[in-house]
Amino acid sequence: MGYKSYEIEHRYPSNVHILHHPTMNSLLTKLCAPETLQPEFNRLVATIYSTLFIEAINNEWPKVEIKKATRMTASHPECFYQGKVLDDKQKAVIVDIARAGMLPSQVGFDLLCYTVNPHLVRQDHIFASRIVNAQNTVTGTDLAGSKIGGDVTNSIVILPDPMGATGQSLSTVLDFYKKNVKGPAKKWIAVHLIVTPEYIRHITQAHPDVIIYTARVDRGLSSASVLKTIPGELWAEERGLNDQQYIVPGAGGVGELISNSFV
Repeated sequence: MGYKSYEIEHRYPSNVHILHHPTMNSLLTKLCAPETLQPEFNRLVATIYSTLFIEAINNEWPKVEIKKATRMTASHPECFYQGKVLDDKQKAVIVDIARAGMLPSQVGFDLLCYTVNPHLVRQDHIFASRIVNAQNTVTGTDLAGSKIGGDVTNSIVILPDPMGATGQSLSTVLDFYKKNVKGPAKKWIAVHLIVTPEYIRHITQAHPDVIIYTARVDRGLSSASVLKTIPGELWAEERGLNDQQYIVPGAGGVGELISNSFV
């Protein structure tokens, strides 16, 4: 039997995984509180993302059966540990979508380097920023630069971006990889603290091959009647973005808070 995370019930596509994890939700609630600032903020981001990565990896990473000696095998030669572990022959690429993704990507990179073969784990860097009009409405994404360390052929590509708001930034990064980096990837996995219904629609339509993991879906600007329904049941009526494309209730400018740079 394979591993399966505990998830909330929803009516979004099956590649969307909204985790039901009380400890993580408690930490995320604290992260979003207006009084939570540095250094506590980054510690919370790192702790929550450790759990998110573990859940995504448990579900999506290939496993192999092993038989391995322990410290007690010398005195009990007939005894070994036997069971399933992560396949350390699987390649992985963690994509740092700067600036909000800098800390989460480092957490994921370090975790995989400890857990599987570090020689097959790579961290790429892309600087992405919103393009807005005079009304501060998002109109696109600017990719200012990148450091891509090779191809993604047969790799599990993980894109940790804390706030899945409009989906435009992630979609632009995915387009860049699919058009410019040799593949194909084995899997594309997006990992978020919070997403909106609008984000889910954008990504599942533009990139239906992407698997989404998140701690929470926010649809706080939906009507009271919609909020009483199962997420995704009245998807067309759900709203989680304000006019400046910030998530409500959300967490504010997470990239700014991670960096302590409010620009």
